[in-house]
Parts: sequence; C-alpha cells; structure tokens
Amino acid sequence: MSVRHDWYQSETKVVITVLLKNAVEKNYAVEITQNRVHMTADGYELDLKLLHPIVVERSSYKAFSTKVEITLAKETGIRWENLEEAIVAAPVQPKAKNWDQLVNEEEKIDEKEAKGEAALTNLFKKIYSSSSPEVQKAMNKSFSESGGTVLSTNWNEVGKEKVTVKPPNGTEFREWDK
Repeated sequence: MSVRHDWYQSETKVVITVLLKNAVEKNYAVEITQNRVHMTADGYELDLKLLHPIVVERSSYKAFSTKVEITLAKETGIRWENLEEAIVAAPVQPKAKNWDQLVNEEEKIDEKEAKGEAALTNLFKKIYSSSSPEVQKAMNKSFSESGGTVLSTNWNEVGKEKVTVKPPNGTEFREWDK
C-alpha cells in the first residue's frame, strides 16, 4: 500500500502526518524511541531514523479519519534541516547543469578536432594522466634527460641510467654554449 507522509516543525516539536484513511480499522501501531519512529498498519510500514534525538515521554500520536498525526518533542530547540538522518538526493532539476559532463564533452570535441602537434600533445596528456606513478616518473625522466627526444613509459629501463639524446634521423643534437 502506498501512503504519503509529510512533516513540519516548530521550535519545540516536529509533527509527522501520515495520510492513512481509517487507520484504526487497519490495525495501526506506532512505536516512538529517542532516535526512531516506526509505524505499521495492514500492508503498510514507515520506519524513520530521526536526524536528531527527541523526548519520548513528551511525544504522542493520534489517529484521525484521514490521517495519523505523530507529534515528537524536540530535545533541543534547533531547526531540523531534514526529518531523517539519511538524506535522499533530490532529482536534478531540468535547468541544472552537470558541469563535469559539459567539460568532458568539450574535451572530447577538442580531441576530435585536434590535428598534428595538438593531437599528439592530447595523446601524451591522456597517456600520462591515466598512468601509474611509476610510468609518469619514467616519462618525466626520459623526456627531461634526453632533451625532449625520448619519451619512455618503462621505468625498469629508464631508471637504471641517464637517458641519452636520440635525435630523429637526419638531424644532429647540439648543446647550447653556456
């Protein structure tokens, strides 16, 4: 059975309204503890773990023809942000933007449109960002020690000794005069 419930509060109490018609005929029962409200009826159960503790001795409930009203005495006069401890995420409003998703979509578009050196740079960024720290260390060491002529992802090879400069075929490497 689907039954709605709602709540409101004042400085001293929280009132939970359970919209259940003819609750007495449906064998309703309410159990109130310091941190929980549990209500049952034929084919219905409501179990609420309260956000803040209440005073059981000053709390009560009453059945009406269309509803059951549960009045809980607040232990302190603080305003409750929610009725229950576990907060259920609200659905995303249609106007709300998922900025992470938009950024990812823009990056994908940039990757598709990139050509030449930009495409190569994007590829290296992707490899670097999704690699282990060991692979990142190998890439940094090989690139910096070789003057940008070698890029290795193998730390076992790169970690043993200094990476030598390997210019492309048909070119030669010259150091700048200091």
